[in-house]
Amino acid sequence: MKTPLNHVIVREKIKDTGLEKVGRGTIREIVKLVNRIEEATGEKFIRMEMGVPGLQPSKIGIDAEIQALQNGVASKYPMIEGIGELKLQASRFVKSFMNIDVDQACCIPTVGSMQGGFASFMTIGRADIAKDTTLFIDPGFPVHKQQVKILGQKFVSFDVYNFRGQKLYDKLESYLKNGNISSILYSNPNNPCWICFTEEELSIIGELANKYDVIVLEDLAYFGMDFRKDLSKPGIPPYQSTVANYTDNYILLISSSKAFSYAGQRIGLMVISNTLFNRSYPGLKRFYSADLFGYAMIYGTLYALSSGTSHSAQWALAAMLKAACDGELNFVEEVREYGRRAAIMKKIFTQNGFRIVYDRDNDKPLADGFYFTFSYPGFTGVDLLEELLYYGISAISLEITGSERHEGLRACVSQISNDKFPVLEERLNAFRKNHPEIIS
Repeated sequence: MKTPLNHVIVREKIKDTGLEKVGRGTIREIVKLVNRIEEATGEKFIRMEMGVPGLQPSKIGIDAEIQALQNGVASKYPMIEGIGELKLQASRFVKSFMNIDVDQACCIPTVGSMQGGFASFMTIGRADIAKDTTLFIDPGFPVHKQQVKILGQKFVSFDVYNFRGQKLYDKLESYLKNGNISSILYSNPNNPCWICFTEEELSIIGELANKYDVIVLEDLAYFGMDFRKDLSKPGIPPYQSTVANYTDNYILLISSSKAFSYAGQRIGLMVISNTLFNRSYPGLKRFYSADLFGYAMIYGTLYALSSGTSHSAQWALAAMLKAACDGELNFVEEVREYGRRAAIMKKIFTQNGFRIVYDRDNDKPLADGFYFTFSYPGFTGVDLLEELLYYGISAISLEITGSERHEGLRACVSQISNDKFPVLEERLNAFRKNHPEIIS
């Protein structure tokens, strides 16, 4: 069977990984493998495995960071709780684009929202000795589960796709009523399937978080990127949907990587509700010098993890947030490009016999955004991923995201620019010709 990439070389590199099933590899393992295949074959992949920005970083951030470095901040440790300007602009940003009031003290910079998640798991897991388990509303970002495993904590999860709307209430309560759930984590918009929770669903999560005293971790890595509505105007509805409208038991994890294309500087935000920040948990005294949640988070967990976040990057993020709040930077309009790419790529896939796995968002068509999911008749996702490597196409299996749709893969659109669409079409056409009997 003739494939776009040398079959012998690809097979050899797959074997060299030592993985029993390369289709079950982690995101970074797939990245490493594809790098090696590209190097050995001289062929560039259609790379859809890793969610990295595909747009230029904001010049406002770059200029502010350069100025900060020229002002000498590189020689100075930042305060662990963050520089004042960033905390001010973070509070403004949450108010402007979510209509949520949070004190500056409760807005804390982290080394990307990944560190915010890790610090949250660590602190929450020590707050109440009776609650030792995190509930993941899947599909989700696989590394969050890896973080929990590293911490030696427990987790449970379920695929939310068949429990949308009012069905979510009973499903969530079936876990929460056991009394061992300390936190709930989900992403909104969702990575990998790009569904977005409705206000009804967020109110259910908030109501049950209050009823069972559980902390909600809302991963907003793709802030403002539900392109079916205009979330770009500061202080004007509609706003980014959030559970913060329905409970005070929340931590918001806000990333600069996608919304501002500032991934390389590893700067994000952890926004803790005023109530939770100032709440006392006697269990924290087993590990920290104080039992106040916010104090333990900053001067216990974050201090031990990194002793603060890049000083210059904090000035960059502060400048970008300020420009967004002042109406000088329409970050949503800039990232709308991802939605355009997704629409084109979905069409190319479906015209070549592939199917969209998660195609509905409750009762609405799924939005076009940073990710989409696809399958091919007759293949499991794990086998499809491996087969596509011979065609110079990479993705990740939905199986590693907690999805029950094991036939599917997740595609990230960010690295696929206009000039790569013809290459994608050519390679998918070759795949279809080599597997015609399956879709005839």
